[in-house]
Amino acid sequence: MRVLVNMKKLGKRKNSITKVPYELDNKPLTVKELIMETVSVCVRNYNERMENQELLTALSLADMEDQAESGKISFGVNYGDKKADLEEAQENALQCFEDGIFRIYLGTEELKKPEDSISLEEDSELTFIRLTMLSGRMW
Repeated sequence: MRVLVNMKKLGKRKNSITKVPYELDNKPLTVKELIMETVSVCVRNYNERMENQELLTALSLADMEDQAESGKISFGVNYGDKKADLEEAQENALQCFEDGIFRIYLGTEELKKPEDSISLEEDSELTFIRLTMLSGRMW
């Protein structure tokens, strides 16, 4: 099943949200299953990129300018040698959702509880929003 996940490119100031297709192996029926399935796809892609270390490609001037706005210019290569653990990543993602670290929207509807049922169709639009905690000090 294919879903479209809204992604914002780092460093872009203008409307740079694009819909990225994700192929899910199974059709999730609950929010928890959606999280587990999405993390599974991400972990698989991450581990495959580590196994298929390709030659570095040259960055265009536009790529460097975009990355410079986000504060880091890189080739997108993971130089570590530790693969992601699927079970650990799924547990972490579920805990983060329950703790309110990120929110999920199916279309314009917020998904609130892991046990809530969902109705995904082919090319459903998903948005994951990571919340940033603000902190400060009082003098």
